[in-house]
Amino acid sequence: MTDQQIADIRAFNRFYTKQIGLLEEHFADGPLSLPEARVLYEIDARGHVTGSDLFHELRMDRGYLSRMLAKFVDAGLTAVSPTPGDRRSNTIALTADGDLIVERLNRRSDDAVADLVYRLSPSQKGELVDAMRTVRRLLGDASLSRGPVVIRGHRLGELGWLVHRQGLVYNEQFGWNIEFEALIAAIYSQFQFAPDAPPKQLWVAEQDGAIVGSIFVMPSDGLPGSAQLRMLYVEPAARGQGVGAALVGQAVSFARQSGYQRMRLWTHANQTSARKLYAGAGFEIVETMPEHNFGKDLDGEIWELAL
Repeated sequence: MTDQQIADIRAFNRFYTKQIGLLEEHFADGPLSLPEARVLYEIDARGHVTGSDLFHELRMDRGYLSRMLAKFVDAGLTAVSPTPGDRRSNTIALTADGDLIVERLNRRSDDAVADLVYRLSPSQKGELVDAMRTVRRLLGDASLSRGPVVIRGHRLGELGWLVHRQGLVYNEQFGWNIEFEALIAAIYSQFQFAPDAPPKQLWVAEQDGAIVGSIFVMPSDGLPGSAQLRMLYVEPAARGQGVGAALVGQAVSFARQSGYQRMRLWTHANQTSARKLYAGAGFEIVETMPEHNFGKDLDGEIWELAL
C-alpha cells in the first residue's frame, strides 16, 4: 500500500468519525448514550447473547460493559438467565420494556440517517450505500450476506460503466493497456447502433444493487445465421457464484430461441476461466491465431457452437 493510500484511509476515518458524532447528537436528549444504544442493538439483533459475546463483538472495556449490563438489568430493560450447558455463563435477552426502547432507538436512528443524507439525489444515495457495502465487504464484515444475482436488460448509463469496469478489470488481471478499452468502447457502440433484426440483446448481472457482470449477443458480421457472443465479464468479487455460467446460458438460450443456426465468440488462451465456461456450454475451438493486441503477445481463439 502506498503512503497516499494510507493517508486517504486515515482521512476517511477522520471524516467518518465526524459523521458518527453528528448521529450521536440525536441521542443527546435521550436516556441512553451511544455506547449503551450499541449494546442494546446488539442484544436485539442476536436475540440471546452472553456478556462474552458482546465483549468480543463490540471490543469494549470489560468493566465498562459489565456496569452497563448491570444498569440494564436494574432498569428492567434486560433479563439474565443461566446459559444451558454452561453454568459459568449467563444469557442476556431484552425484556418487553427493552424491546420498546430499541424500537424507539431505531426510529431515532432512521431519522438521523435521513437527515444526514437528505440533500443527496436518489442516485447519490444508491452510490453511497454501494460504497459502504464495498467497505464492509473488503474489510471482512462477516454479517454482510450477499443477495441473489438477477440477470436483466441493460439501462441508460450502463454501457459507459461496462466499458470503464472492463478496461480496469482486464488491465489488473492481464495487464492489457488502453487499446482494449478503446476497442470495447467501439464494440458496445456497434451493438447499440446495430438494427433490431436479426435479434440482439445485452444483459447485466446485478447483485445488491451493483452490476457484477454482463454479456451480449448480436449477429456475426458477414455470417448469415450466426450469432456473436461478446464481452462476457464478471466482477472479481462476484466470481465463484455461477454468474458467468448463468450469463453464457442466457446468451445461448436467446440465440437458440431467436433462430440462429450457430454461435461464435473470440477469446484468448490466457482467459482460462471464460474458456471453461465456453467449453461447458458446448463451444469448441475452430480457429487459433497469434496476435499482438492490447500491448501483449496473445494466442487468439475462435470458438463455435452449433445451435
